[in-house]
Amino acid sequence: MKKLIIAAVAFAFAAPMVSQASPQSDLNKMKTHFAKKFPGVKYQDFANGVYALDKGRRIEWEAMEEFPPYEPGVEIGKSLFKKYKVGKCFKNGGIGIKQNYPYYDSKSGQVRTLEGDLMACLKRGGIDTKKEKLKFGKGKFAAIAAYMAYTSRGKTINVQVPGGKATSIYNKGKKFFYAKRGQLNFSCGDCHVYNAGVYLRTMLLSTAIGQTTHFPVYRKKWEAGGNTPLHGFGTIQRRYGGCNKMVRAKPLKPKKGKQHPSYVALEYFHTYMSNGMKINAPGVRQ
Repeated sequence: MKKLIIAAVAFAFAAPMVSQASPQSDLNKMKTHFAKKFPGVKYQDFANGVYALDKGRRIEWEAMEEFPPYEPGVEIGKSLFKKYKVGKCFKNGGIGIKQNYPYYDSKSGQVRTLEGDLMACLKRGGIDTKKEKLKFGKGKFAAIAAYMAYTSRGKTINVQVPGGKATSIYNKGKKFFYAKRGQLNFSCGDCHVYNAGVYLRTMLLSTAIGQTTHFPVYRKKWEAGGNTPLHGFGTIQRRYGGCNKMVRAKPLKPKKGKQHPSYVALEYFHTYMSNGMKINAPGVRQ
């Protein structure tokens, strides 16, 4: 009976969210939901993930931020940014632009992400990405993206959905966010909307709003996979793949040097849900 009640509450919240409401309406509902769920947390503080929800973890996080483990990797990313002449591909030389991504490009009719444009830039520059070990999601590639995001710290996320095909892509991302998948039959919303602030084994679930502000991120779990400053880095779409694995669904991989369109749409919707928040990338996360 308890499970049926929980399911009914979740459906009542999800039904209007998955309908064809405007992006601004979706954001307003999301903000209202979390303001009621966590009345003591200020909107911008949700950008700090679980460290905004748990005092003990926040103390640990603030201690880590005194000597950030991501700093050496950001410096490597800066050197690679200069080495591959990435700045020539972007407005403002690639500095301080993260807050404008992802965005809808009317010429191509596609949503463009920072990492997607970065990979396209490397290929246009004649970089042998395989030889240089530059691939989506992690390592040197993620370090370059982390450096670019670092230069946008303090800038406000301002994702636009101008209508037409842009709205269609946004709605595809929204549908993906609330769709259940995998053997565990979980959606992104199950963990990060309905059960945000709840422990899943030893993992405290963060809120959907604020999740994209600190990506590329430096995770302690990823750091354990190697012994260089680059092993801890990962992009938001790497995290999407990891979440899919956790619910026992097949991750969606890049094809022919381009990110999977479903993850691009998800990132578009997901980032819009943090509009008005300030970039604080790269962040340290569990």
